[in-house]
Amino acid sequence: MSGDHYYALDFDGVICDSAIETGISGWKAAVKLWPDLPAQMSEQILFLFRQVRPAMETGYEAILICRALYDGIPVEQLTHSFADTMQQTLLRHGCEIKQLKTVFATIRDQWISDDFEGWLANNPLYPGIRELLLGIPQQQLFIVTTKQERFVSAILSANGITLDDRHIFGLEKQLRKPLILLKLQAVCQPKCLIFVEDRLNTLYEVIEDNLLEKVQLCLATWGYNTPNERQQAEQHHRIRIQNRPEDIILS
Repeated sequence: MSGDHYYALDFDGVICDSAIETGISGWKAAVKLWPDLPAQMSEQILFLFRQVRPAMETGYEAILICRALYDGIPVEQLTHSFADTMQQTLLRHGCEIKQLKTVFATIRDQWISDDFEGWLANNPLYPGIRELLLGIPQQQLFIVTTKQERFVSAILSANGITLDDRHIFGLEKQLRKPLILLKLQAVCQPKCLIFVEDRLNTLYEVIEDNLLEKVQLCLATWGYNTPNERQQAEQHHRIRIQNRPEDIILS
């Protein structure tokens, strides 16, 4: 039952399917930087982008993924050697990370300003998530994400979900997720904290911290992970596989 637990949920890949919006924003930013790209993102590039999305960690990387895909870099190379390929793409096109972050943020803000409804439409909640969030008492629900908090609040609010700003731990906090979970664990005691994440590496980071050994860890298989990662997760005694949002509340 929800009353017996506190819940910390990642946002992108657990609550919100932001891959389309991120891909389009990345493409628009890439066009700004490299006018040789077509003005519109093709369906094929967007399809490939969704396949690479599990390897992406932060928003600005969408620009480099779009550029690499347009340059003909295979999806397999991007997913298996992501960091190296991103670095090579940076060097090849003479970019700096600070520049990419600025352009990406500007493009996204412009989209929100010009067409908020269109932006929201490309950030849908996963099926069953709205019902899950509304079924958890607000004081027992937290969002732990690398997304900017204002985007989280906007998307939740548009879906009729109100959450206290103090329960949203986003990019602005500049804290690694294990550190956030340590803070939340102290708040939750003696009740159990359930952490739902779609990135296997993030769950491994939590497992490495012995102070978090009582946190229940769940991998959301509907998010940005691969069949191989799901198979690895199934073999770890600390990780529970969640195939449906409605099962989280029963963990």
